[in-house]
Amino acid sequence: MVIVMSFLSDRFLTLPNMLNIFRQVSIMGIMAVGMTMVILAQGIDLSVGSILALSGAVTAGMMAGDTSMVLSVLIGLAVGTGLGLFNGLMISKAKLPDFIVTLAMMSIARGLVLVYTGGRPISGFDPAFRTIGGGRVGMVPIPVIIFAVILVIGYLVLNKTTFGRYIYAVGGNQQAARLAGINTDSIKIKVYAISGFLSAVSGVILTSRLNSAQPTAGVAYELDVIAMVVLGGTSLVGGKGTIGGTLIGALIIGVLNNSLNLLGVASFYQEVAKGLVILVAVLLDSLQHRD
Repeated sequence: MVIVMSFLSDRFLTLPNMLNIFRQVSIMGIMAVGMTMVILAQGIDLSVGSILALSGAVTAGMMAGDTSMVLSVLIGLAVGTGLGLFNGLMISKAKLPDFIVTLAMMSIARGLVLVYTGGRPISGFDPAFRTIGGGRVGMVPIPVIIFAVILVIGYLVLNKTTFGRYIYAVGGNQQAARLAGINTDSIKIKVYAISGFLSAVSGVILTSRLNSAQPTAGVAYELDVIAMVVLGGTSLVGGKGTIGGTLIGALIIGVLNNSLNLLGVASFYQEVAKGLVILVAVLLDSLQHRD
């Protein structure tokens, strides 16, 4: 895609545009790290977009009520982590299907956003807060730096810790993992809590970048996030995938969106193209699993 686009547009293969692509994918890419862990553990999380919106709204609301920036951000992160933890508890302890639990949470969290904001944006923040989403270190946007740090942490967790090995074990064969003495319920709870936390991180960054908390923030983000993970080679049946693959998946989505914009393709056709890419990715994953 990069090679083809470098011939089709002289604006594509430039440092500002490359940084722009990374900045555009950073928010959903952060959520994709959490989604990778969830899918590796044979789960799915459809609530990430709504959790992003609620966490961002709570952070904004706290600051609008004269709460300090640091405390407001911590409260927003706690909200996201708490909702993810609730998802994990319902799935592991109540034995409810992950699809249904997270679908319900998607609706609950979105409704809470509308109740909390009254359906209106919350705006007007301290300049220090706006730096989180709009600042730069040299030429590199701060959201890209945060994304890079979370990628490294995610890689280390999955490849260098016992917890990471347990995630793969649970996703590969949950019954065998349980018989081997792994607390599968605990692993499930933790990965959903991580997913909620990273969704909240993205919510804080997006609120800072827009300088407002939008009630409609994060709508349909879960589709792009899942697409990034699957395009990166993580199997939807669990137990197989890498953080490096998720980064590649995120960049595929980012390059696709950026390329279509540079070529002047209408947004309606962009959605069709993105849907086809997702469909092909899932089809390839299904064929590999059959083999």
